[in-house]
Amino acid sequence: MDNPSRIPGYNGHIPQPIRSDGAGATDPGPRDIMRDKENPDMYVPPVTDSGLVPNLKFSFSDAHMQLNQGGWSREITVRDLPIATTLAGVNMRLTPGGVRELHWHQQAEWAYMLLGCARVTSVDQDGRNFIADVGPGDLWYFPPGLPHSIQGLEEGCEFLLVFDDGNFSDLNTLSISDWFAHTPKDVLSANFGVPISAFDSIPSEQVYIFQDTVPGSLESQQVQSPYGTIPLSFTHKLLAQPPIKTPGGSVRIVDSSNFPISKTIAAALVEIEPGAMRELHWHPNNDEWQYYLTGQGRMTVFTGNGVARTFDYRAGDVGYVPYANGHYIQNTGTQTLWFLEMFKSDRFADISLNQWMALTPRNLVQDNLNVGPELLDALRKEKWPVVKYPGFSYYPK
Repeated sequence: MDNPSRIPGYNGHIPQPIRSDGAGATDPGPRDIMRDKENPDMYVPPVTDSGLVPNLKFSFSDAHMQLNQGGWSREITVRDLPIATTLAGVNMRLTPGGVRELHWHQQAEWAYMLLGCARVTSVDQDGRNFIADVGPGDLWYFPPGLPHSIQGLEEGCEFLLVFDDGNFSDLNTLSISDWFAHTPKDVLSANFGVPISAFDSIPSEQVYIFQDTVPGSLESQQVQSPYGTIPLSFTHKLLAQPPIKTPGGSVRIVDSSNFPISKTIAAALVEIEPGAMRELHWHPNNDEWQYYLTGQGRMTVFTGNGVARTFDYRAGDVGYVPYANGHYIQNTGTQTLWFLEMFKSDRFADISLNQWMALTPRNLVQDNLNVGPELLDALRKEKWPVVKYPGFSYYPK
């Protein structure tokens, strides 16, 4: 057996599945120590965890990489995270000039730009076109069935794509190259009114991602349509949006109320400072699909009937919370935790446990929970999505 001290990143501490109350025993058998260290609350669950909760975590680091000239992609769908039926996600990187080819799909596409800049294009059913450049923190949304493309600019780009169907796969979209390859050339000739020889060099299969040159300025690439441009913007600058600030962090909510084209996906960008937490809450409209951007945290999901389970998350992980299940997210690291929470819905909605209790008759809450003024006097009628109280916060030991 390898000496654990030779494991990259090993710092001398070997965790054991033994709780502070003495429950458990040592684990001397074959194991992945680094994996156990990344999942302390799964390896030694809180005593409050109980019952059967399906897996609510999958990392993009464990997803298949699709490598192409011009970039790469990897995806998390129900094939990887079976509970995630409402949404699927794709992490994609494009080189400078790299192109996600002209394509369309049956699902809506919502995107968050992680790094770099890209140019997106689209055309709608009325012949109105759209072209825009997007940078870090920007969003785009393409309704189902509308054709579009994405191209990396000078520094390339990396982004998260979210689709409103957990069964979606980005490798199974409708692509222009794939359609050309599977249409007889005499039909192409008749359709476009050009000789068959014009199609001598078309691709023989789906291109998906390919390398091209960096395009010119946005102005130089404009194509004037006789029908005009698309009236509702397909892009949105989320980081330019004023956040909801509370002690411990912030939240930026984006849905059809402030990004009108986004009819099937609502989202929130959440910031949790060290020692703070996304408060105990639930969502009354749909399941929650999460993507962790920076830092590390833990989430306990309560499903009712005495059932709860805790998961640990790091940057690049995807989390999931079934519809209306109670949960919280706690920052367990030393840097700020940022993550996205997304829903298959036109509006963002959440219910705060604290606010619910504060807006319920005091005696009813007191008798239901057998609590006194110490808790009842601290309840807030205003919602704080992120909370942090001096002297009552978690910090890593």
